[in-house]
Amino acid sequence: MDIHPYVPLLFFFALGLLFAGGSMGAGAVVGQKTYNRAKADAYECGIMPTPHARDGERVPIKFYLTAMLFIIFDVEVLFLYPFAVAFDQVGLFSLLAMLLFLVVVSVPFVYEWSRGGLEWD
Repeated sequence: MDIHPYVPLLFFFALGLLFAGGSMGAGAVVGQKTYNRAKADAYECGIMPTPHARDGERVPIKFYLTAMLFIIFDVEVLFLYPFAVAFDQVGLFSLLAMLLFLVVVSVPFVYEWSRGGLEWD
């Protein structure tokens, strides 16, 4: 019996969806449903949240830029690990591709740095 190579992948994908759905369903059925004002308020370690986005003020984009920067560097490290492990086996084309990838990934960092996103007041 010959199994298609994607069957295990689809099995684990379905298993992951089943686990996520089951966990959410169990939490909805078993969890407490008491709501009060303290649960509705934003938790900011005892400090009033600033700025108050609910009052119509704009939220500083520095928070989002910093979060995106962390995501970009996580993806960069994710792609660099296999390359670093197999560095002695890759050819010139792979080396140039990785250098191009590093240049492309560095563009958002340089953009955020030039816009002052890494300077906190």
